[in-house]
Amino acid sequence: MSASVLLARRGCRVLLCERGQRLGRKLSASGNGQGNVTNVHMGAEHYFSDDTDKVDRALRRFSWKDTVLFLEEMGGIFLPDARGRVYPAGRQASAVTDLLRAEISRLGVEVRTDAQVTQLTYRNGFVAVCGGQKFSADRVILAAGGMAAPNFGTDGSAFALAENFGHTVLPCKPVLVQLRCDPASVRGLKGIRVDANVCVRRKGQTVFEGRGDLLFTESGVSGDAVFRASSYAVKGDMLIVDFLPDVCEERLKEALTRNTGADKLLCIVNNGLGRALLKQAKDEKDLLRLLKRFPLEVTGTLGFGYAQATRGGIPLKETDEDLQSLKQQGLFFAGEILNVDGECGGYNLQWAFTSAHLAAEGALS
Repeated sequence: MSASVLLARRGCRVLLCERGQRLGRKLSASGNGQGNVTNVHMGAEHYFSDDTDKVDRALRRFSWKDTVLFLEEMGGIFLPDARGRVYPAGRQASAVTDLLRAEISRLGVEVRTDAQVTQLTYRNGFVAVCGGQKFSADRVILAAGGMAAPNFGTDGSAFALAENFGHTVLPCKPVLVQLRCDPASVRGLKGIRVDANVCVRRKGQTVFEGRGDLLFTESGVSGDAVFRASSYAVKGDMLIVDFLPDVCEERLKEALTRNTGADKLLCIVNNGLGRALLKQAKDEKDLLRLLKRFPLEVTGTLGFGYAQATRGGIPLKETDEDLQSLKQQGLFFAGEILNVDGECGGYNLQWAFTSAHLAAEGALS
């Protein structure tokens, strides 16, 4: 959608083929429906890719400030929160989608919905087969997503269009997703939500540490802190949860001596969590360990159906600085179809806007 706007503004005739029934359904669900479009703490260190140096250069060419300006020029106000996450002032992701749809309509972009491109070839120009019809083009931007959230149409089938031109596709895995754990370790905790510090440990080494929302589910854990941890965690890693990151162990020890029995954790942790920990703890020392270092072994994820992003896809190294294919001139890529994924907090949408800008600029040259 962004690339279409940028190209149409420069006088190009643009055809936008959308597999789904409406444009931007996945965008409308972003940021828990609030539209976290970017982050002021932007940098390549927040991304995973086969070429993070190219990611860094791309973000310098089209920054988070450029994204905000791009959107505000269409209308609306976008503001950062305390963590640097930028949202529309109205906190509605669907309004961001509507903003882009309105601009696309105003610019006269030809939009076809329920229009999945099933074949793309090149012979003195590109030919795309869509719904039994053929369309010709001088330039093509593939922005068909990865494999996350297949309910929005991103099932990975578009990778075949790139493979047809000799591109490789790196193995894909879901990220920004709920983590599965040993069911016994979360028994009786389903539905309990806490503000916690989460540490991912692998062979005695810390590979991630962050604080945020943690929600216990039937099969493991979810929440903001877990989504961020999922970008780093693999099967066999240990999640170490500190339920009281603002309370030192000495202060906690003192508080635990004041009450006994079932009242021991009142006003210290969530009552449901407290009851579950008291059942698990062998003694007071063990209870202190569970409060500050609660262990959860990662056994997997809930998969692409619950993921917000995809790791893997077309290697960034198979494109030039404008994200043009090194296999086929005139073919460009944007968004999640490339092997670039960001941490939770607006980084993946920033990559969508940045890559769309670079691809559009490249297609114009």
